[in-house]
Amino acid sequence: MTNYLFIESRDPFESLDVRFVAEAAQALKERGHAVTVFLVQNGVLAARRAARDSHLARLAQAGVALLADDFSLQERGIETAALRPGVRPTSIDAVVTALATEQTKAIWH
Repeated sequence: MTNYLFIESRDPFESLDVRFVAEAAQALKERGHAVTVFLVQNGVLAARRAARDSHLARLAQAGVALLADDFSLQERGIETAALRPGVRPTSIDAVVTALATEQTKAIWH
């Protein structure tokens, strides 16, 4: 089994191609792979509970791990209590650890 790490830096409300990441992540999860989506920079905007419906609810239901960069959240004034269910704030260290794990493939978008 391969581990997939998607690093999403784009605002899904400005860039429609973010759907590609969501579709690919869900498809890989359905094929039995471990999949994590790490939201960074403007990608964390989708993590807000009050944000328009985004792809994150579907990914959480599929069992994809959803992480949000705590520094990016802080820069944008998004508090942990304001996050969508299933999104966990974490530091960039989680990405470094994941990248160092065997059989991990990373896709930065």
